[in-house]
Amino acid sequence: MIAVGSLALASRDAGEFQLHDTDAPKGAQGANANANKSKIKATKTEAAMKFTVTDKESGPIKGIVICLASPAGTKFCTDETDADGYAEVLVPVGQKYDVTYLSLGGGDVATSVTVTDEPKQNIKLTLRYKRPPARAPFVLKGVNFDTGSANLRHEAALRLDLVVDFMQRRKSAAVEISGHTDNVGNAKKNKTLSLKRAQACRDYVISKGIDGKRITAVGYGGEKPTVPNDTDENRQTNRRIEVVEVSTKSDGR
Repeated sequence: MIAVGSLALASRDAGEFQLHDTDAPKGAQGANANANKSKIKATKTEAAMKFTVTDKESGPIKGIVICLASPAGTKFCTDETDADGYAEVLVPVGQKYDVTYLSLGGGDVATSVTVTDEPKQNIKLTLRYKRPPARAPFVLKGVNFDTGSANLRHEAALRLDLVVDFMQRRKSAAVEISGHTDNVGNAKKNKTLSLKRAQACRDYVISKGIDGKRITAVGYGGEKPTVPNDTDENRQTNRRIEVVEVSTKSDGR
């Protein structure tokens, strides 16, 4: 058996992934049910990471993207898990990786795995998925507009590219982009402006090749403040763009 090295839950475990079982025999093809699924081949310099993602109560989880980040920040991601909860990816050997599942917020580290420098490693990991109680909106900090304008500032693209990356990898995902304002000014005009700002963000994501059918833009104006509108700082906090993953007919979540 090829040693996998350290495989312990990271201190920042967010409860999304929990290590359930692991082994790394030569020639392994993932969990037994996925023995013939593998489309990758381990080499002298790359290990084949083979994941099965399951829920304790409902079994295999479909549509999860697992990412491994190297110490240098390079990210290696699987495709979405299939109906059997299976996905795989090649990673360079001789490194320790933080393991996350892809989310709009980037994903908290769920566990870490050290891949030794031995050749032709096939490493199986079964990850127990703990479904979060609800999909929380993610605030796109840095997506800013000039006062009274719906024109995106140049620096906003860096934040919206996080959404683009998420949707490129999570091909089954759909999102809602929402615009929010403070309570200063006419409520009706604020709601219209917030919608235009959300639509500007949607247009940017579409311009990067994402199907517009997967993105809904809405404007709430000042209807959903996160803090009281009693200081300049709080009003700035309430002026925001949020994005949240929404349920689709196919995922049932």
